[in-house]
This record gives sequence, structure tokens and C-alpha cells, in this order.
Amino acid sequence: MKFHVDNLSSAHVYVRLQPGESWTSIQPGLLEDCAQLTKANSIEGNKKDNVTIIYTPWSNLRKDASMATGQVSFHDQKMVKKIHVATRQNPIVNRLNKTREENFPDLRAEREADQKEKRKVERLAREQQKAADREEKKNREALRYQKDHAYDDLMREENMVSNQDQDSNFYDDDFM
Repeated sequence: MKFHVDNLSSAHVYVRLQPGESWTSIQPGLLEDCAQLTKANSIEGNKKDNVTIIYTPWSNLRKDASMATGQVSFHDQKMVKKIHVATRQNPIVNRLNKTREENFPDLRAEREADQKEKRKVERLAREQQKAADREEKKNREALRYQKDHAYDDLMREENMVSNQDQDSNFYDDDFM
């Protein structure tokens, strides 16, 4: 997710969300921290009150060769949200600056590792689904066999008796 001061030169603040987290349901405290940090790192925006901070998922950013350095546009304007920052709040900015770390990560390696982990999770889910499907198919075939062969034991030749083979007392009813 990317934050930027609208219509002013500013730093681009990127937030990496946790897996399963949506950019539309970001916590208000984190949203305020990002907005204050973006405002504080804008030369013009830091001096002004009542600035608008825009944010969008990184996948919505559009950059082409004709744009100046740091300039971006968006694929879908509907995916751009705005937050209003009335004034700079120094306690928030100071707290964030105290925890500041400067890293130079290998983003390509991180992305590949993340995609590898996602593929592994998807593969395990597919395997579990296939196993469940096989088990369900086995159960359906067993039920179908039971239904098709339910009367097989009743109609066997050795279980059948002819009326002529019975003795004469077999048909006498004993009412008393």
C-alpha cells in the first residue's frame, strides 16, 4: 500500500500488510501514523495545514517512461482513498522517528520467497481437496453398490423354498 501527499511533492510511504489483511480495512491508528509520516516527509506538505493524503494498493500504481521521477498515476481512480490531515502531530512523528530503521532489502528475493510460500500453501490446499474428493467418490460408490445389491442375499437359490416341498402341517393354522 502506498501513501503520498496529494498534489505536492512528498515521500512515498509504503506499508506491507499482513497476509489476509485488506487495504480497505486498515486500522485507523496505522492509517493516521502513515498519514502523519507522509506529511512530515513532504517539504511543502510539512509546512502547510489541511493537506490530503492519498493511498492505494501498489498494484494500482501506473508508471511509464514519460513520467518524471517520483511521479505516478493510477490504473483505477476508484481504488484511491483519501485522508485529511489538519495539522502535523509531533508526538506521532517523533514516536515513529525513534523506531526508524533503514534497510536495503533484496526485494526480488523477498517476493520470490513469498510467492514460493503462497504456491506451497495453494498446492497443499489442492492436495487436501483432491483427497476429500477421492474420499467422497469412494463413499458414493459404496452407497451405489449397496443400493444396487441390497436384495442380492434375499433372492439366492439356496434360500428359496417351494410350496410343494413343505409338509402338510406347515399350512395348518393353530388358532387355539
